Amino acid sequence: MIYREDKYGNKLSALGLGCMRFPRDKSETERMILRAIERGVNFFDTAYIYPNSEVTLGSILSNHDKRKDVYISTKLPLSNCKTSADFDRFFDTQLRRLQTDYIDYYFMHNMTSFAQWEWLKSLGIEAWLAGKKSSGAIKQAGFSFHGTCDEFTKIIADYDWDFTLIQHNYYDEHYQAGTRGLHAAAEKGMAVMIMEPLLGGRLAMGLPKSAVERFRKAAPDLTSADHGLWWLWNRPQVTVVLSGMNSTAIMDANIDSADKFRPLSDERLAVYDEVVADFRKTYKINCTGCGYCVPCPKGINIPGCFSAYNTRHSHGLVTGMSSYLTTTGALSTPSFSPRICTECGKCEKACPQNLPIRRELKRVGRKLEPPPIRWGVGIARKFFR
Repeated sequence: MIYREDKYGNKLSALGLGCMRFPRDKSETERMILRAIERGVNFFDTAYIYPNSEVTLGSILSNHDKRKDVYISTKLPLSNCKTSADFDRFFDTQLRRLQTDYIDYYFMHNMTSFAQWEWLKSLGIEAWLAGKKSSGAIKQAGFSFHGTCDEFTKIIADYDWDFTLIQHNYYDEHYQAGTRGLHAAAEKGMAVMIMEPLLGGRLAMGLPKSAVERFRKAAPDLTSADHGLWWLWNRPQVTVVLSGMNSTAIMDANIDSADKFRPLSDERLAVYDEVVADFRKTYKINCTGCGYCVPCPKGINIPGCFSAYNTRHSHGLVTGMSSYLTTTGALSTPSFSPRICTECGKCEKACPQNLPIRRELKRVGRKLEPPPIRWGVGIARKFFR
């Protein structure tokens, strides 16, 4: 395992385990966490709003006496905070869930603007963080970010942050905080954690054939996922790459990738530009599959619909339609087609990518459910009923 130092010299595994997408089987989750620790992963990232994640992580670490062997990061749910009293209410709940008396890395979750940071300051967040750090209940304070780079640089200039978490990958190099934000944070001595390193798995499994072939020619022994992770580890400003791994096999493959990482040559880096050009032709909706937009009041699997639409362009009509019909339950009654969207807007308020979800769902419905398809599905539904 590669280790990189944070602001205070703590050595963190360059691959961290993102705990938002744990397997449904708790025994598999337990095997995965213990296996990760055994193989050198020491950074585990969860959040208050990740369903059952803090409780699961806390119980497994406690049952196996592994708390002292890892660093835990979790997040204050800013969207749920109304008054300063909420800070302690959520934090105390998180300590109970995680079965610990301190948090190593505490995030302000989903910061989007300097105005939001000023609102937090008006509630007394600076004094609250100072008190928790003084008592040892919080070791380091930072924030996760989904906004523009200009807003990001304002936030990091206004407070003595210890670390941050940004979305970054070779496809989204200049998106949100981007490369400029990465360098600005590193110059301030902040540790920088990375989310969506593989764009919700799209850079591992969703590349068009032409892009996969370019990578294969450049390095036959590496997978598409390896290429995505190596591009990030090639940047010295990156401290930890978080991957939301949901199986031991995937996790082992990513740890293997870290074990064999080597710096990239200029020739190898040039291949990424070619891959991005190929991918951009087929990646129509920039959804990362984070799941913040669900559950939809109408039951629409929004990330699944967008993934199927992108798959249709990267892997062909048959594969895309197969994914779409499964995602929407088209052969069942009721089905959950994007065409039943009532445009309530709940999804867009929750989307960290600020996607025009309602508009995009209409596009998916038009393209993947034209009249002939709807007619055929209707006949099939009667047959399978």
